[in-house]
Formats: sequence, C-alpha cells, structure tokens
Amino acid sequence: VAASMLVSCVTQVVYVFKFFSWEMGYMHTMDIQHDRAGYYICWGCLVWVPLLYTCHTLFLTTHPFEMGVPLTLALTALGVLGVWVNYDADEQKIRFRSNNGELLIWGKPAKKIVAPYVTAQGEKKTNLLLASGWWGVSRHFHYIPELTAAFVWTSPTLLGGTWAAFSYFPFLCILLTLRAVRDDQRCRDKYGEAWDKYCAAVPYKMIPYIF
Repeated sequence: VAASMLVSCVTQVVYVFKFFSWEMGYMHTMDIQHDRAGYYICWGCLVWVPLLYTCHTLFLTTHPFEMGVPLTLALTALGVLGVWVNYDADEQKIRFRSNNGELLIWGKPAKKIVAPYVTAQGEKKTNLLLASGWWGVSRHFHYIPELTAAFVWTSPTLLGGTWAAFSYFPFLCILLTLRAVRDDQRCRDKYGEAWDKYCAAVPYKMIPYIF
C-alpha cells in the first residue's frame, strides 16, 4: 500500500470508527436537531456525499506515490489527533448538558451561561451554554479539528499533482463556515440576550483572533 493511500485511508477509517462509536451523539447535532431529513440532507447523503467525499480516495487508487516515513507519520498523527479533538469537543458538550453543567472540564468547574428561551408552542424553557474547555476557545470550535482531519486525508492528492481530487476540503471549509454563521444566527434568535452574553465570553465563531 502506498504511503499516500495509507495516510488518507487510516484517517478516514478512524473518523468513521469515531462516528459509529459515537452514533447516538449525532442525534444532538444540527443535522438532526434542526435540518432533519428533508431534501437538503437526503440529496446530500444519497448524491453529493458519494460523489465528492470519495473522489480523493479514487484518485489515489490510480495515482499512488510514496511520501517518505516522516511526512507519512506526521500527517497520520495530525489526522488522528483532529478526529480525537473533534470527538472530545462534542463529547464535552454532551457531558456538560447531561450533568446540568456541574462537572470539571480541564480540571476546573465548567463555565456556564443559563439561556432562557420560548418554544414554538409558547413554553418557557432554559438551556445551558458551555463557555469553557474547547467551547471556550470558539463557539463552533469542533469544526476546526474536523477540517484538520479532512485536510489530512485529502492533502496527498495535492502532493500527487491535482486540485480536482482535493476539492472536498475547500468545499467543507465553505460548508462549515456557512453553517457556523447560520447556527450563530439561529442561536441569537433563540436565546437573545443570553447569546449576546455568551458571545462576549467566547468572542470568536471558529478560529480565535481571525473569525
């Protein structure tokens, strides 16, 4: 097996393993909670995902090449780290909610903001917003390690001399950036002043000091 294929496949297998071992956690994501199984999700899963999300691997099956041991190990380690941080960030928020905000994160009591809201049926409820740990770095921090992993499993195609098979990564950058903006607006509409307070505590959407 060529090093280029090894880096791409190992990172993707680790990502898929993470997804299925954390499958119930996916029920808490924006896809399920808000977008749901409409045309957007169904068309994407049945058409767009099989087309775009596999093109880099398809390219590498016909254009294998060696990258050298140091680069192979560095990229693989970076990809696995990205998958783990993505998992840990999502798991952090689930544990925070399931413990009603009463837990230690990185050895310190979790910072929380109580956010009241009114449902479509007129019911008054509250939610907790996590402002520490990974979620104290930025409001949608979990997209950064996901993009890191995606870069790792597509980057061998760049070294192989093509931008076309690398297209999954810039597409994902655009998708997750727009999703962060959309989710921010949805939360602002839902939580009002509490969301403004959260934005003051965690001022960056995704990348600290940049966005």
